[in-house]
Amino acid sequence: MARVSPPIEIARRAARSLGVLDWIRIGVLALGLVFVATGALPAETARSSVGRIAPLLLFLFAIIVLAELTKEAGVFDAIAQRVARAGRGRYASLFLLCVAFAAVNTIFLNLDTTAVLLTPVMLALAARARIAALPLAMTTVWLANTASLLLPVSNLTNLLAADRVALETPEFAVRMWLPQTAVLAVTMVLLWVFYWRRSMRGEDAYDPPEPVPVRDRVLFSTTGVACLLFIGAILAGVHTGIQLGIATTVAAAVAVAAFAVRDRSALRPALIPWQLMVFVTGLFLVVPTLERYGLDDAMRALVGTDDGASGAFRAAFSGAGLSNVLNNLPAYVAGESAVPAANKDQLLSLLAGTNVGPVITPWGSLATLLWFEWCRRWDVRVPMRKFVLTGAALAVFGCAAAVGALLLTR
Repeated sequence: MARVSPPIEIARRAARSLGVLDWIRIGVLALGLVFVATGALPAETARSSVGRIAPLLLFLFAIIVLAELTKEAGVFDAIAQRVARAGRGRYASLFLLCVAFAAVNTIFLNLDTTAVLLTPVMLALAARARIAALPLAMTTVWLANTASLLLPVSNLTNLLAADRVALETPEFAVRMWLPQTAVLAVTMVLLWVFYWRRSMRGEDAYDPPEPVPVRDRVLFSTTGVACLLFIGAILAGVHTGIQLGIATTVAAAVAVAAFAVRDRSALRPALIPWQLMVFVTGLFLVVPTLERYGLDDAMRALVGTDDGASGAFRAAFSGAGLSNVLNNLPAYVAGESAVPAANKDQLLSLLAGTNVGPVITPWGSLATLLWFEWCRRWDVRVPMRKFVLTGAALAVFGCAAAVGALLLTR
């Protein structure tokens, strides 16, 4: 039998290690490259589209590295332990604390970070406290989507919208705080009714888990400070574009430097979020192509040109619907091109629909895809019929609440 060369064997092992979601991401990028190579997407349009997201890719790269190292240092586990113990065995208290934890994480560290890092923390917490995993898991995935309205950094779509309507972080937060509050209220009510009440969770109380000691206090403190530096940069008014990418990169560099000194084994290639970057790049090649061949016209017909209440609700529900058919990123990009430049309220309503709405199908948002992958790895059964039906209720009531609140802040 012929001997296989080492590079070929390495390539085979790498291919075998890829999951279904990885192949989907690679396929999206490959499709985009085929469109460019065949002329279906002009090279100039492709360069413009990729150039637009270059600062976003830098931000994604840095924030995932920062969050992964923060998790490695035990910061998220320590917070989760404290959350469970602060609940004192009472489910109502645990519910409020988990909602706050997931919402704050999504607002300041973006929804994909919540899906990637908070999901395993919550599932581990469920195992240690011997409580049902599904309520904690659903809290994570719903809030990863619905808590992503407040700041530009909370969601990739927010970064795009903030640039389009020329709103820096403080002004963006002023417009979106009431819609965000309204959506959180709807999310909390539906979470409790569908997943957290006594008949759903199956227990009256839980036993708080014992605390886990910090492995390395230097790494714990340094990564915690790096996260605070990043959050401080946001609160100081860092906004869209390369400035946000640089601020995030500096914070990530602090964490990387600490691990380089204390634990180099953690600085492995798996830290690089290539899946996310490949997927986003592919989307921004595929979507402009689809726009050239009818998607743009279809969205324009759905969204309309009215910047009043009717146009706002049309934009939100069109964005939510397309998000669940395709994905929220291409849905927002297609909707953005259909909204007239002067219609800022309509654009922000579209943003609300593409942020809050993608909770019905597993592919509605990248965060939901990542969440399903974690549930699969932890053997958590997600009843698909219930997931779709309860997600539809959240999408309808959440989008309606968000748009109604947004119109009150005009």
